[in-house]
Amino acid sequence: MNTTGPVDKGLRLIPFSGLRYVPERVGSLSAVTSPPYDVVVRPDGLHHLESADPYNIVRLILPQAATAEERHRQAAATLRRWQAEGILAPDPEPALYVYEQRRGEVLQRGVIGALALSAPADGIVLPHEDVMPDVVEDRADLLRTTAANLEPLLLTYRGEPRTAPAETASDATGATGPSGTSGVIERALGRPPLLTTTTEDGFSHRLWSVTDPGELAEISGDLAHHQALIADGHHRWATYLRLSAEHTAANGTGTGAGTGTGTGAGAGAGVAADGPGPWGYGLVLLIDTARYPLQVRAIHRLLHRLPVDRALEALHDAPGSFRVRTVEGPLPRALEILAETAAAANAFLLAGDGRFHLVDRPDQDLLARTVRADRPAAWRELDATVLHSTLLDHLWRIPDDPEHIAYIHDAEAAVTQAERHGGTAVLLHPVREDVVRELARQGVTMPRKSTSFGPKPATGLVLRDLARG
Repeated sequence: MNTTGPVDKGLRLIPFSGLRYVPERVGSLSAVTSPPYDVVVRPDGLHHLESADPYNIVRLILPQAATAEERHRQAAATLRRWQAEGILAPDPEPALYVYEQRRGEVLQRGVIGALALSAPADGIVLPHEDVMPDVVEDRADLLRTTAANLEPLLLTYRGEPRTAPAETASDATGATGPSGTSGVIERALGRPPLLTTTTEDGFSHRLWSVTDPGELAEISGDLAHHQALIADGHHRWATYLRLSAEHTAANGTGTGAGTGTGTGAGAGAGVAADGPGPWGYGLVLLIDTARYPLQVRAIHRLLHRLPVDRALEALHDAPGSFRVRTVEGPLPRALEILAETAAAANAFLLAGDGRFHLVDRPDQDLLARTVRADRPAAWRELDATVLHSTLLDHLWRIPDDPEHIAYIHDAEAAVTQAERHGGTAVLLHPVREDVVRELARQGVTMPRKSTSFGPKPATGLVLRDLARG
C-alpha cells in the first residue's frame, strides 16, 4: 500500500493533556488496565477485571447496568467521580506520548496523540473492515455521554526502513541518528518514562511524554507525508466520525471532521469556531510497521444457537458443499492442521462438542452462487467472506447479529464458551497483512471482524478528556 502523499495532506497528530491514573491512588497500574473493550471475554474476563481493582478501567469501557442508557450515564458519573477524587488527573501540559510494549522478542513502539479526523474519501485513514451499526451506536452513546476518548485506536503506517540513509540527521549536538517520528521515539527512550508496568499477559509497558516544540514539529512534519491503515478500532473510528459530524452540524457550517486553521506542531488548537472543535480529533496510537511489524491474528466466531451436531448435519445434507472430517486435538495441534489446510484453500475448524471438525474444500459452483462477484478475487477468496456468505447465510441460515454470533479473539476462549453453552465455535486462520493492505488500498472493506492486529495497546494508560481539548 502506498502510504505517502502530498505534504499537509496526510496525518495530523496533535498533543493533548492526557488523563492518567495517579499511581499512589490505585493498587497498581497493571491492576487498573484492561484489553480493548471488544477483546474482553464476557462474562469471565469482565468479572476478573472488575475484581482486580475497584478503579479498573473496565468500569468505564464496559459499565454494567440494566439498560444501555444507564450504563453510559454510570460510566460518565464514574469518570467524573474518579477525577474529583484524584484517581485520574490530567498532565500539566499538552503532549504526544511515546508508548512501548515488549514481551520476549515482541517489541512495539509508537506515538499516542489526538488525530485530526478525515472523511473516508480523503484516503488519509484507510479502514479495511465493515462495522456493525449496533456496536457503533453503543460506542457513540458512550463517548457522547462521557465526553472522553477512553482507549486509543491502533493505526499503522509505513515509514522508512531502519537502515535507510535518509533517516539519519544531525541533532543540536552534532550527533547523527534517525529523524522524524522515529528519531523522537528513540530519543525519548533515553529519558525517564512517565510510567512503567507489566500486565498479567506478560507485556511490559512504558510511556513517555513529548512536549518539546521542536520534537512535536518533527513528528508533525513527518506524519504529514503518510496515510494510515486502521489495524484495530473500526467501530471506534466510525464513532469518532459520527460524533464529529454531529458537532459540526450543531455548531454551524463547518466543512467536516478534522478541519482547522492551525499549523505546525500545535495544529488543531485553532479549529474553526463553526467546526467540531475537540470532537474533530480522536485518540490513536500510530505504529510504523516498517520498524515494528504487527502480528495478525484471526477473530473467531461463536454461534450461540447452533450446536455442532446441527452444523455438521446441515453440511452433510448438502453433499459436496464442503469436505468435513474430524481431526486430532488438542487445540494447538488442531490449529496447526487448520493452518496447513488454509494455505491451500478455504478452511474452518468447528468445535464445541469435545472434538475438532475440519471443514474445507468448498464447491466452486456453490461459491459462485453464494459469494458476490462484484469484488476483487482476493476479497471473494477470504475465509471470512466464504464463512459469512456461504456457511452462515446460505447453509446455516444464521443472522449476523449479537443474539446469534459473538466475535472472540482467543481460540481457547471460543471453544470453552461453545462447550459450556452448547454452541459452535468456528475457528479461522489469520489473513496475511499484505492482503489486508492491498484491499484497503483499493477501497474494499473486508467482512467485519476479519482480522486482529496486535499487540493491542493496553486500555487505561492514557485517556483523553474532550473538555480539555
